[in-house]
Amino acid sequence: MQEKQFFFIIILNYLLTRSYKMNEERLSKVIANAGVASRRGAEELIFDGKVTVNGTITLVPQTKVNPEKDKITVEGEPVSRASNTIYILLNKPKGYVCSCSREFDSKIILDLLPEIKTRIFPVGRLDKATTGLILLTNDGNFANKAIHPRSNIEKEYLASTNMFLTDTHLKQISRGVTIDGKKVVPVKVQKVRKNKVKIIVKEGKKHEVRLMIKSAGLKTQSLKRIRIGGLSLGNLPEGQYKKVSRDFLDAIFN
Repeated sequence: MQEKQFFFIIILNYLLTRSYKMNEERLSKVIANAGVASRRGAEELIFDGKVTVNGTITLVPQTKVNPEKDKITVEGEPVSRASNTIYILLNKPKGYVCSCSREFDSKIILDLLPEIKTRIFPVGRLDKATTGLILLTNDGNFANKAIHPRSNIEKEYLASTNMFLTDTHLKQISRGVTIDGKKVVPVKVQKVRKNKVKIIVKEGKKHEVRLMIKSAGLKTQSLKRIRIGGLSLGNLPEGQYKKVSRDFLDAIFN
């Protein structure tokens, strides 16, 4: 009788352990799926020591966790799976930081969406001085796909410069620049007015468009993103946003 009970306990422990492990996922993926940040953003939060698992700070994004069993927090807030996905297209004004965390008295992009109570995050970034199209969501899988280099998505910018553009300027911009040891070349450079130029890129490197313009001896007076893949900003007023469907956003992959 005792042998049967002992055998039963062993089998039960095995099944419970197997069930726990079958539900395990990477910590960064769990955070992204909860709508806290993109996969890359989740990794940054983990590296910065802002994530705990069962009360212990965890610094490794690949840590296996069970979202149904483990207690996970980000900056002290508990993490739970996003119940409903939300997708927002925003025309970002100048002066706002594409971040969910406020530093000092900086204006952050979420200040433009006070009616949205669901926790969302920006898909990629625009620098503080750049305006235009930015997407926000709580769908970590979509965000990860959209910003991953393998998606090869075009981003189109409209820039105004401090001087009239010459053919020499355009040729120099077209040559690209080296950022972090890698050569970055625009897909297309097109003059649209005396001092306005459209630049299409795919790399997504920090300040790449501004650096391309600077390489031609010019200064960027304004910079606006007007398209991501097959998705255009259209006539959405600056500072305004609209909710869209996932099917609508899939145009960026076309």
